[in-house]
Amino acid sequence: MDNIIQEAKQAMIKVLEVLRQDIATVRTGRAAPSFVENIIISVYGGTAKMRLMELSTITTSDAQTIVITPFDNSIIGEIQKGIQDANMGLNAGSDGQVIRISVPPLSQERRQQLIKLMHQKLENGRIMVRQVRHDAMDAVKKERDGISEDEVDRVEKEVQKVTNDFISEIDIIGKNKEKDLIQI
Repeated sequence: MDNIIQEAKQAMIKVLEVLRQDIATVRTGRAAPSFVENIIISVYGGTAKMRLMELSTITTSDAQTIVITPFDNSIIGEIQKGIQDANMGLNAGSDGQVIRISVPPLSQERRQQLIKLMHQKLENGRIMVRQVRHDAMDAVKKERDGISEDEVDRVEKEVQKVTNDFISEIDIIGKNKEKDLIQI
């Protein structure tokens, strides 16, 4: 029965990792490499599709500028085109060696839209955690044969405690991101 708890914990950890990556893509008023690192770029004449982080080093030079240094300078144009095609409202400029993206400040209306989007992503994370809990509870019911009622109750309470802990972690992630979004 303890393996059910461990499997549920592992599944919830994976949900949290996916959620963190997803939340990182919601842009704040500051430049961050996470905005662009997962953009898919068609390179080498369209023969390969790779994530931007696989093609370059991505850093920030200040709070409003993302600097992309490609490993291969021959694909700078393709990277710029890929960033434009990603429809993120970012304009990439190049000097032949590096690409600079100036991140415009967010309007109050746009901040509210991003907060709403973030809340949707957080709720999806909560739903996925609850689904893991549901699956674990089903597994407990299936393995009920030959196990005392006290043991079943203990496992169900432990699964619920783990679920509550992960929901709390999701709430903390949301509060921290919301602070970043509200901050000008």
